[in-house]
Amino acid sequence: MKYDVIVIGAGPGGYVAAIRASQLGFKTAIIEKESLGGVCLNWGCIPTKALLKSAQVFEYAKHAANYGVKIANPEVDFDGMIKRSRGVANNMSKGIQFLMKKIKLM
Repeated sequence: MKYDVIVIGAGPGGYVAAIRASQLGFKTAIIEKESLGGVCLNWGCIPTKALLKSAQVFEYAKHAANYGVKIANPEVDFDGMIKRSRGVANNMSKGIQFLMKKIKLM
């Protein structure tokens, strides 16, 4: 096959470049060893931010009385936090897959 543009890596810069090249009419291929979205979306930034948000919610729960809300003995569910973190990353990756299919890059 012949392509006008080949993008190596489907991280935040790669998939955006591939989408734009395709929109401009270039026959485009994207090469990714792992998952769409790259390290940031799948294992780094996004899952970490989801975990930090869970920690923030726990902290709010511990101090809910300061806001006039009574919560008895909040507890951390690490498995639940990890599950939510993975779910956030997976949903975002599926969004990228949808975009790729929509513009026929997959």
